[in-house]
Amino acid sequence: MKIAYIRPYTGEEVVVTTSLQGHEVVFASSLEEITDSDASEFELLCVFVDTIVDEKALERFPKLAYIATRSAGFDHIAVQKAQERGIVISRVPRYGSQTVAEFAFALMFALSRHAHKGAQVMKESTGPIELEPFEGFDLSSKTLGVVGTGLIGQKVCAIGKSFGMRVVTFDAFPNDTITVLGISYVTLEELLQTADIVTLHVPGGKETHHLINAEKLALMKDSAYLINTARGEVVDTIALTKALTEHKLKGAGLDVLECEHELAREASLTEEEKSDATRMEILACNHKLMQMPNVLVTPHIAFNTKEAKEEITQITLANIHALIAGNPQNTVVL
Repeated sequence: MKIAYIRPYTGEEVVVTTSLQGHEVVFASSLEEITDSDASEFELLCVFVDTIVDEKALERFPKLAYIATRSAGFDHIAVQKAQERGIVISRVPRYGSQTVAEFAFALMFALSRHAHKGAQVMKESTGPIELEPFEGFDLSSKTLGVVGTGLIGQKVCAIGKSFGMRVVTFDAFPNDTITVLGISYVTLEELLQTADIVTLHVPGGKETHHLINAEKLALMKDSAYLINTARGEVVDTIALTKALTEHKLKGAGLDVLECEHELAREASLTEEEKSDATRMEILACNHKLMQMPNVLVTPHIAFNTKEAKEEITQITLANIHALIAGNPQNTVVL
């Protein structure tokens, strides 16, 4: 089988090549790096979440039978078009739950203690530093609202309890693990009204698109913080920017952004893309969020630890081997 493996991390090529001996694996930094003549021969495409496999990209791979995405989400792939062609798509449904949970708390700590701002001031300072602006607050005794109680959400709940936080949760599909931890499920509205920090751990998709919108943001305390390590589209960016600008929300920690794919290639957006007024407003809001002193934006790195990346690679390789054996696993079905 001829396989295109896009954007391997340092050291991953050796692992992949060893595992897929007997198959032709071509590594590339982007889809654009692959010529049309080469693309016409690939049967399997392996990508990460930041590689857009839209209808136009699919047309370049006429022999494509399988897409293995090294991510839990698959909104970067034109799934319906792929499935119309009979292309099987697999994903990594769960990985690095501890990794992402820890990063959510990294954002909480940075915001609650102004660590990121303090580090910058130290770099720029040439004299005594006024400490008053860096007064923070303890997480202990605060109410943590966890939206989504899958594996990541469960880890967040456990960590929150270990810090002495009161933890409340919401999930459209409650599970027994949370109740065993002695944590209560509440309505989303009640969670937003009571939490000092709201952290999001739901998948992307139609059901969760703009789950946190203007109406929901209005329920939150003026002193509350919003943390998002899930998917950017879960939050209405325009509404969030407005709430922060009007001091209806204390701050936010965002590892993901709505339209982050477009943001990454903003300089090369097509005229058609630029004609989308809502998209352009979202991009403008993203820039504004990155400049706000009470907002911490990171470049979608919550997953990015050695342990999590190795786990992603191993699950992806297992998915590929399952396909070759004629027994696909972890498939995406609309």
